[in-house]
Amino acid sequence: METLVNVDVPDLEAAIEFYRNATELTFVRRLFDGTVAELAADSVRIFLLQQRPGSAPVPDAPVSRDYRRHWTPVHLDFVVPDLESAVAKALAAGARLERPIEGFAWGRQAVFGDPFGHGFCLLQWQGGGYDEVAVREAGVAAQAGAGSP
Repeated sequence: METLVNVDVPDLEAAIEFYRNATELTFVRRLFDGTVAELAADSVRIFLLQQRPGSAPVPDAPVSRDYRRHWTPVHLDFVVPDLESAVAKALAAGARLERPIEGFAWGRQAVFGDPFGHGFCLLQWQGGGYDEVAVREAGVAAQAGAGSP
């Protein structure tokens, strides 16, 4: 299965510039009469979709697009080899640091807001990355079964 990420933005040129300068994403091409830009890194493709502020995200939506910083249940995480330099690069491109670098068992992260209302994180793995904190399905199933009649 192929997965594509779509991000609504009010100003396509500014969004292309921001994501090229703030991350390791590279510009691939424009689509749909120039209203969509494809960016890529490794195996992921991100499409920036120019959408007017105040427009409806879906027919009959009770809300309209608002590009002020907002909470959404979906955000982007970019894994980087050097978190400090990636943070500096993101800030220089216009990102807003919302939570400074923090350390965890799996590595370190910094949390940002982009200029278009979206959140994103920069992550640097440590040890096995998320494998350091993963709950092994087989182990959990075996433990659950041990207490069952």
